[in-house]
Amino acid sequence: MRIGLFVTCLGDALFPQVGRATVRLLKRLGHEVEFPAGQTCCGQMHINTGYQRQALPLVRNHVEAFASYDVVVAPSGSCVGCVRHQHRLVAERYGDPDLVAAAVATAERTYELSELLVDVLGVEDVGAWFPHRVTYHPTCHSLRVLRVSDKPLRLLRNVRGLELVELPAADECCGFGGTFALKNPDTSTAMLADKVRHVLDTGAEVVTAGDSSCLMHIGGGLSRLRTGTRPVHLAEVLADTADEAAA
Repeated sequence: MRIGLFVTCLGDALFPQVGRATVRLLKRLGHEVEFPAGQTCCGQMHINTGYQRQALPLVRNHVEAFASYDVVVAPSGSCVGCVRHQHRLVAERYGDPDLVAAAVATAERTYELSELLVDVLGVEDVGAWFPHRVTYHPTCHSLRVLRVSDKPLRLLRNVRGLELVELPAADECCGFGGTFALKNPDTSTAMLADKVRHVLDTGAEVVTAGDSSCLMHIGGGLSRLRTGTRPVHLAEVLADTADEAAA
């Protein structure tokens, strides 16, 4: 099975360690992962802010970049949600029948990391070791668009040394929402304050999630308060092992 890594533009630019952790994890499970160099932004930012026509070249580039892979995986519920639910709509409105068919085919074999592990590879214990008190934030797109349900929690419960604590009001948005945080800063800040308070109420050392964008937002709030609680992507948690820690 050929697996293509869709690293996302945010991951590539700001959080490359998340992409590396995804590859390290999947290789440990016996799978080869390739990174198609032609990939760019999936166009989510354009689509969500009303520039759907301008997103068309990005949709076309994406389906071409990943055309040869059996499976595409991304450590981002948000970007997978765009590929799975928005690319077809853009192709239908501004593209052509061939692009629509390609967008649908790509969407059908694109998975968020926890989906790939649990639903496709049939793995819930990935052999990870992460000796910390951890709470999990289910990001809006993974929860409401992809409906990954408890897959990330099932994976976390099998991590050795990890103490998983429930996050109060877990299903509430952190307030990021891409350009929402820029266009509605006061509302975004209020939502972030609620999320940070709930994270701190758990006494967790680490808050994890499946989207770097949300962790960036939450991490910024935690950092400004100098709480000591740090954001760590789900892929990084699952990629850690006792052997790697000892090294």
